[in-house]
Amino acid sequence: MPGGKPGVLFYAWQEKKVKIAIENCPMLFGEDQWPGGQNLFTTPKIWREILDIADSPNLGINFDPSHMIWQMMDYVEPIYVFKDRIFHVHFKDIKLFQKKLNEVGTMAYPLEYMSPKLPGFGDVDWGAFVSALNEIGYDGYACIEIEDRAFEGSEEKVLDSLKISKRYMEQFVI
Repeated sequence: MPGGKPGVLFYAWQEKKVKIAIENCPMLFGEDQWPGGQNLFTTPKIWREILDIADSPNLGINFDPSHMIWQMMDYVEPIYVFKDRIFHVHFKDIKLFQKKLNEVGTMAYPLEYMSPKLPGFGDVDWGAFVSALNEIGYDGYACIEIEDRAFEGSEEKVLDSLKISKRYMEQFVI
């Protein structure tokens, strides 16, 4: 550590007023990563603990409602609770398959009972989600995140996914 001070490297980004947003994705990309995934920053309880420990207004959340859906969590209330810590938003949907969930339960590898989808093709209530963002005055960054396997395989499908997502989200976001 420079100058022998603990935490100097960790907090150097604060001096430059850099904001860091950690996505609330468990980062489960294969069954060998289940349970637990590769990211700790997945729930409001953990956000509170990490944000308290870091004690920096420059550390925040890259909020993706789809990750809350498959964890069976409310994705609207945390917007109000963590309004000052949401620095980025992902518009990505998720579809839960109740019959599969009934068969394997919530402790199963998540892709056994859910699938990432384009916005509007899954279970996120985009009206409620964007309304909450508007109510807290969110004017930060957002992006459409595409992970829908139905739109893979060709450049045409990828371009279609972007057009469909943009068209759908325009009813909520200008």
